[in-house]
Amino acid sequence: MANKPQPIAVETPEQNQTDYEQKNVHEVYEVIATHFSDTRYKPWPVVEDFLNSLKIGSLGADVGCGNGKYIGVNPKLMILGSDRDNSFDFAISIAVIHHFSSPERRLQAIKDIFKIIKPGGRILVFVWALEQTKFSKRNFEPGQQDVFVPWKLTPKKGQKEEEVNDAVYNRYYHLFKQGELDDLFRQIEGVEIETTGYDRDNHYVIASSVEGA
Repeated sequence: MANKPQPIAVETPEQNQTDYEQKNVHEVYEVIATHFSDTRYKPWPVVEDFLNSLKIGSLGADVGCGNGKYIGVNPKLMILGSDRDNSFDFAISIAVIHHFSSPERRLQAIKDIFKIIKPGGRILVFVWALEQTKFSKRNFEPGQQDVFVPWKLTPKKGQKEEEVNDAVYNRYYHLFKQGELDDLFRQIEGVEIETTGYDRDNHYVIASSVEGA
């Protein structure tokens, strides 16, 4: 059996960052989308608790919603994969912000999420953590925050291994240090951090848009 592909430390470009992300994030997910979706089906507890804490009838956006696995968590909410400004009561962004390749672009992405929620609205953001537990399946070089994470397609039920493309597809990730995501939120005016935490080898922040700010 071939060795499992491992993450690779990389240097991100100072220019043409959107092109870099297009090649190393968007285009990769276009290829692996079906297989990736088959592995994403169980909601994370923190996200589930957040959604279940919201008022009945709240309108929300799942920003970068992937296969949409959170849309049906609480049927008393309406969740859209949309981006209208100042229109939503809440927004979630799960495992998305770490795909932006510079601090400025990560900060702007969070600002853009706040633009789409109403004053008093709440958001939850999850990102991959640099700090991994000993039980983690993720295997990173110590201290390396910018990495290519490999994805290899596997046979579906009834499919032979030789029928599967054996190429390895590398996706760009920025691994967040403890407190790094919090610091991005603190740079945004009119935002109040409700709670921060670490869950399943990820950092997360729950914050709200301050009314009248």
